[in-house]
Amino acid sequence: MKILGISGIDGTVAFKRRHWADLDEREYRISQGHDSAAALIIDGEFVVGVAEERISRRKHSGDFPIGAITACLEHAAVAPEELDEIAHGFDHEPYRLLYQLDPLSQELYRDVLSREAFVAQVKACLPGLPAERIRHVDHHLAHAASACLTSGWDECLVVVVDGMSEAHGATVYHARQGRLEVLHRIPAADSIGILYSVVTLHLGFEFNSDEYKVMGLAPYGDPGRFSAFFADVVRLTEEGWAIPLLRLGDRDERENHRAARRQLAERLLPAREPEAAITKDHEDVAAALQAQLDRTMLHLCGVWGQRTGLRRLALAGGVALNTTANARLLDSGRFDEIYVQPAAADDGTSLGAALQRAAQAGEVVNRRSPVPFYGPAHGPRELEAALTEFAAEVETQSLGSLEAACNAAAQRVAAGEVIAWFRGRMEFGPRALGHRSILAEPSRPDMRDRVNALVKLREGFRPFAPAVTEEEVNRWFAVPAGTRLPYMNVNVDVRPEHRAELPATTHVDGSARVQTVSRSDNGDFHALLRALGRRTGREVVLNTSFNVRGQPIVNTPREAVATFLSTGIDALFLEDMLVHKRPAV
Repeated sequence: MKILGISGIDGTVAFKRRHWADLDEREYRISQGHDSAAALIIDGEFVVGVAEERISRRKHSGDFPIGAITACLEHAAVAPEELDEIAHGFDHEPYRLLYQLDPLSQELYRDVLSREAFVAQVKACLPGLPAERIRHVDHHLAHAASACLTSGWDECLVVVVDGMSEAHGATVYHARQGRLEVLHRIPAADSIGILYSVVTLHLGFEFNSDEYKVMGLAPYGDPGRFSAFFADVVRLTEEGWAIPLLRLGDRDERENHRAARRQLAERLLPAREPEAAITKDHEDVAAALQAQLDRTMLHLCGVWGQRTGLRRLALAGGVALNTTANARLLDSGRFDEIYVQPAAADDGTSLGAALQRAAQAGEVVNRRSPVPFYGPAHGPRELEAALTEFAAEVETQSLGSLEAACNAAAQRVAAGEVIAWFRGRMEFGPRALGHRSILAEPSRPDMRDRVNALVKLREGFRPFAPAVTEEEVNRWFAVPAGTRLPYMNVNVDVRPEHRAELPATTHVDGSARVQTVSRSDNGDFHALLRALGRRTGREVVLNTSFNVRGQPIVNTPREAVATFLSTGIDALFLEDMLVHKRPAV
């Protein structure tokens, strides 16, 4: 079977703009269905997947993903009429009656959330596809399937925690032989993901977008100062938690969490304007919030791990991208193994919806997800076209081979240059894992500030991740030999004796969001790290995504060259081509 999974809900922001025309622009992100994507499964195998934002260039886009669909079908040489199914990672049909309680909810359901609305979008973009081939998968079930069916495990505990699904903020499953049994559900009105996002907005960042910035800010603060507030707000129960704060106010106030935000202003601190200075108060709130999330995730996973006796844990949902909480789970000893699906946010539900439908057909081969290079690749013609378009601004040199490119790149990184590295198929998921990356030498104390200010154009407090060969991970980081962390989704401690050697990738608390790189499933990037090791004695590099603030990670050669020219990056390695900026006349 050929099954195309789709995530996102087109129209939620537009609906909100129609009915709440006077909101602050950031408040329109208090909505559902962002991060639309498409993923294609053929005969139970994941073939290609891409987020719509990488095609449309609109970050976190929730638009119907026709660009991503087209990219997937073109990559696999599949015509739309050849698809056996389209599977959407939302199913609001079981909640239809809840949306009949008031006229506004009725309109939202009819125009945006209903099967009829989704079928109309599919038919408009893919005419001729019969409606009976269009299926729906519960949102948290799609998240769970994306994790357990790529884990390689026959049995595990699966925990999905995000902002909200159709009606829930967290769901716990027991996965056995490809089947998922619901053990516990926490309603969206008590969502720890929503609470984290509301505080993110209160701290002056973007709701449903900038939560990772709060996680990066947290280590600078004192978690004890506001811990009593968050312990009162998040009330742990025998099976999970409750958050009464999010239930305050009438329907209109809950729509934008106005009552909850007033409580934050009264009991914590005034809301920060987006461009205002970040103070110690903001750092302390971030620290207390992160500590509460850590405790809450440990509690939920620990309770259900103990009840089931399961020692393997698979995580998905947007909260599973919180690398600090993941580290606390890993360090707790409550589980022997933890697997975080690399596209854990809503883009990954496109994969999960397709996998769940394939599993129901008995077709899924459950094996551990490799490094997720499932996006589009671009051939020599596109490279040549991009270099021709910008010929007046760049000089190019053909290096002829991967080996030569690795040696030249290593020489430049070791000399203190910041380079961009563009090769092969794009990553599926939020992390640049070596195919769409900006790279720099981690041993230079000024490198983090330089990359933040001149290249990434972002806040200076945010840390960068190190990529390291599997062979050397335990040399630099406090993990056992052979540890595999290929997706950049868990924090580990840098060994104290090496923190001074890796200042650009060691966070203020001594941790790092490490990525291990293996020869077997990330060979080109591994070769580059080996070449760097021969020059510096460290098979470690600062690795961050190839984009600037507010821009999705680059997809095409043209985007790579344009972004290179707009930043302080010193050189671009475009496959086996070395690209320089022409000197200003």
